[in-house]
Amino acid sequence: MTADPSLSTDDLTKSYGDVIALDSVSLDVPASAVTGFVGPNGSGKTTLLELLLGIERPTLGTVEYNGPEAVRRFGYLPQQPTFRPGFTVAETAAFYAGLVNDDPDRLLDTVGLAAVADRPVTGLSGGMRRLLGIAQALAADPPVVVLDEPASGLDPAMSERIFEVIEAIAAEGRTVVLSSHDLPLVERTADYLAVLESGEVRATGSPASLRERTGGPLHETFTSLLAGETSVVTGGSDE
Repeated sequence: MTADPSLSTDDLTKSYGDVIALDSVSLDVPASAVTGFVGPNGSGKTTLLELLLGIERPTLGTVEYNGPEAVRRFGYLPQQPTFRPGFTVAETAAFYAGLVNDDPDRLLDTVGLAAVADRPVTGLSGGMRRLLGIAQALAADPPVVVLDEPASGLDPAMSERIFEVIEAIAAEGRTVVLSSHDLPLVERTADYLAVLESGEVRATGSPASLRERTGGPLHETFTSLLAGETSVVTGGSDE
């Protein structure tokens, strides 16, 4: 991993009243790499993403952006992207591209939606809506792209397609941060993983280093990373 992270957190904590959603997370997000946040529902993945983006403000701790200056630092795909119902795919891409003087055809080509450019957004499948959401996230070519559960609820073929697009945009040198429950695809795609549970980071490292610790593929041995005896695993890059 590069020695210069795109994002760094220091003792990052987020509370909602008496509920601690994220507890003292200190983490470096490697530049020009894919970082995956994995963990059970309610583990704090979305909260961590929103704090990195600045959508939420931390209760304690800090987030530092170390990437290049850009028209738009972050592109963001929320779990449920929404678009204006009366627009077509092309009009939607043109709207977001126009905000930042980008090329809408480039955005649609990047995610493979050029063939359905004239389709109303209301006629898109769930997977195509996610692809359109990724297209708008890429407007202005941000150096960091954040994707919250990009393949949640999709069939295996569309999930595979989504992750192929993620691999392609990461290959262009962007920093990609994503959360997902699809462990086989995350394990294949990510360069670095952070395992969360109950608002805490329980393990970090490359997929290879975590496989070595658990003794098998992460989707088969994931629960061992959350067991008490493996609750403090940090660093762990195999490079």
